[in-house]
Amino acid sequence: MSEIVIADSSCLIALARTGQMEILRGMFGRIAIPAAVHGEVVNQGAGRPGSQGVANAVWIETREVRDRLAVQVLQLTLGRGESEAIILAAETRARFIILDDWRARQTALGMELPVIGTLAILKRAAEKGLLDDLDGTLDRLRKAGFHFMHKKA
Repeated sequence: MSEIVIADSSCLIALARTGQMEILRGMFGRIAIPAAVHGEVVNQGAGRPGSQGVANAVWIETREVRDRLAVQVLQLTLGRGESEAIILAAETRARFIILDDWRARQTALGMELPVIGTLAILKRAAEKGLLDDLDGTLDRLRKAGFHFMHKKA
């Protein structure tokens, strides 16, 4: 298993909307995104939350997926960004893949990939002292349209 962490667009956009994108850097140092996620966030999402942050973040590396056929197969049920993220995580033997979409998570878990979501990252960041106000951040995520079921520990 490598130390690389792969992210899908949902996490980047959610954290950008709440001003918490640097938490990813604090938690993992560097992350990688597939070209499709870069395109979704930076090109198609120009002017939206996360676009400039991802474009300018030197700690986010864009990588090409090698197995295009596997991506095409996953695209039968998932979006292109999610499909590329899952295949990139498999190709790199990633430490984690950050996914929030239920179907994408189930697909990755079925491939025995280590999955983590935005909420778990925020909780771990709070435990490490990288996030002072977990409840406030979760409220801002809800107000920004991020859908989740939050369970108090």
